[in-house]
Amino acid sequence: MKKIMLTLAAAATIGSVTTVYANPDVLQLSSNGKQFEERFKQLSRDTAWEEKEKVNLQFNTYHPQGMTKIGNLFYMSSVEIIEKPVKYEQPRNGYDRTPGKGIGHLFVFNNEGKLLKDIELGEGNMYHPGGIASDGESIWVSVAEYRPDSESIIYKVDPKTMKSKEMFRTNDHIGGILRDGKKGNLKAVSWGSRTFYEFDQNGKVVSKSKNPSHFIDYQDCEDAGKENMICSGITELPQSGTNSEKYELGGLALLNKKTMRIEHELPISLFSDQGHTATRNPVYVENRDQAFQLYAVPDDDKSSMLVYESK
Repeated sequence: MKKIMLTLAAAATIGSVTTVYANPDVLQLSSNGKQFEERFKQLSRDTAWEEKEKVNLQFNTYHPQGMTKIGNLFYMSSVEIIEKPVKYEQPRNGYDRTPGKGIGHLFVFNNEGKLLKDIELGEGNMYHPGGIASDGESIWVSVAEYRPDSESIIYKVDPKTMKSKEMFRTNDHIGGILRDGKKGNLKAVSWGSRTFYEFDQNGKVVSKSKNPSHFIDYQDCEDAGKENMICSGITELPQSGTNSEKYELGGLALLNKKTMRIEHELPISLFSDQGHTATRNPVYVENRDQAFQLYAVPDDDKSSMLVYESK
């Protein structure tokens, strides 16, 4: 799962590396996020996106999942798959597949694609990080089993020290998580974002509801002001004729954090060199002075970060 921290200008130290201040032309959110909401609602399927930059990441990214940005540093979750889960012919003990084996990563890299830090997250069968988000102080990461209806660990990571702290565990696959402001509850989505969750900081389920939209499955979400959150994602659709490959439809959605109602959504018709939709997994959006800037890492292993600007 996800994420759109719209501006953070605080310096953060990672080992001997220090962030620089965020670009001054990045707009600050107003107290209720109305500026972002109003501008985002002007985007449509007719919006043109221009590729401004392609940053080759100088490390094995494995299977990227979520991304956030603090200053000029990027934080990206990823799963290193050692043994792929295999589907059962019939469900066993409530599971539809084997757990597989893997390692969960949280990478830190700069705007040149250089890896600065790699921390491992997870435990046992829980090795699959999802969409991540920053609340301005910490980065929230869910690490789940690589199968639906399973289990997850919710971590809080200090971006200055990159030390992680387990906050709680829950009995479902949490595919993405964010905190509502600096002191609020946690909003989360399940496998394929079919279920919305709200947790308190101790992991108690405050609310649980079905996702009414089947347009895309949300992979990565982030706070977008007092009232809203923004999610990016993908769905795979069959194609006609003899073409057995599925079409990847990408998109963005603005949701009200209180009601989880969709305020605005739009498809994203951008594709990587490997043919993946840009919003396949990690996405981060900045509300800049003249346009939105979208950062995406849709491809696995030897990945590039694609940077687009709305026109």
